[in-house]
Amino acid sequence: MKRTLFIALLFTVVAGFVFADTQVGIVLPTKDEPRWIQDQTRFLDALKSAGFSAKVLFSQGDSAKEKANVEALISEKIKVLIICPQDGTAAAAAADLAHKAGVKVISYDRLIRDTTSVDYYVTFDSFMVGKAWGDYLNSKVPAGSKGNNLYLYAGAASDNNAFIFFEGAWSALQPKIADGTYIVRNSDKAVALKNKAKLTRDEEAQIIGQVTTNWNFNDAKSKAEANLTAAPKEAKGTVYICAPNDGTARAIADAFAADKDVKTYYITGQDAEIASIQYIIDGKQSMTVLKDVRTLVKDAINAAVAYMKGQTPPVTSYYNNGKKDVPAKPTAIVTVTKDNVKKEIIDSGYWPADKFTGLK
Repeated sequence: MKRTLFIALLFTVVAGFVFADTQVGIVLPTKDEPRWIQDQTRFLDALKSAGFSAKVLFSQGDSAKEKANVEALISEKIKVLIICPQDGTAAAAAADLAHKAGVKVISYDRLIRDTTSVDYYVTFDSFMVGKAWGDYLNSKVPAGSKGNNLYLYAGAASDNNAFIFFEGAWSALQPKIADGTYIVRNSDKAVALKNKAKLTRDEEAQIIGQVTTNWNFNDAKSKAEANLTAAPKEAKGTVYICAPNDGTARAIADAFAADKDVKTYYITGQDAEIASIQYIIDGKQSMTVLKDVRTLVKDAINAAVAYMKGQTPPVTSYYNNGKKDVPAKPTAIVTVTKDNVKKEIIDSGYWPADKFTGLK
């Protein structure tokens, strides 16, 4: 009888050790965008393989829900929080709660602002993402031509990355806006600031406020349609479109493709979503920026494991969030077009060939 009781108690202790606590808590912005489902899958697979328990929660575009998610994960005694903030500034309160509970906070992909409670930042080089958009569009402009139609779009004003993306794009596009190669057709703020190579954050906010998509497909399509309705015929023809990510790029592309006065368009994107890779193959989206989530997830997990072992993750850069210089490890990006889609997406193993039709 005693032996049976001992075994039962031992099983309870072991079961409690294995299942009672979650070691790594992950909070992502929304499950309504394919990008974040990619991240969820890769996080759970990688952490399971590494032997750590983890839970992923989604904020669904709501900072209050994000904070509640963090509180729930703290109650499960997490050691490390990996969070991609819905709103970089609002997320400071959630980061402060975690830090107060002794949890290490890793800001993932987007930087949490205005708090010292961020231990590490895992990101892609967001400036280079935006610059890649500008460089691509510039490469498609006929040499020496003037007055080319440029439409600017941006992510959400609540997302710090939206500003860094825009800054990168502006660095490549501004000289050609200033010299008349482009005419910005959907932002009088951008036109007014066309001679400034380096914008303040407030100046960036003025432009982003006019061209934001809020990272929302419907908002992006509605804004594009409104821009086209307001644009005269001479503002159409061949157009160059700086779109902030793949989901909004597809929505914007659909709007421009439906306008009979638009004859040719070039449009950017990022995230290498399956639907956008198909759009690129079909000639409906011009490029995307591959931010290899496998690498980003690996960097975040390596940082989490280092913290759980009492170590310090590798640091190659620092990002100022308004309160501190946050240690970081930015990851390189790759421009993907129809010319290299097979090499960068299929041959690299990022997505399997059977996800696509018409691939050559």
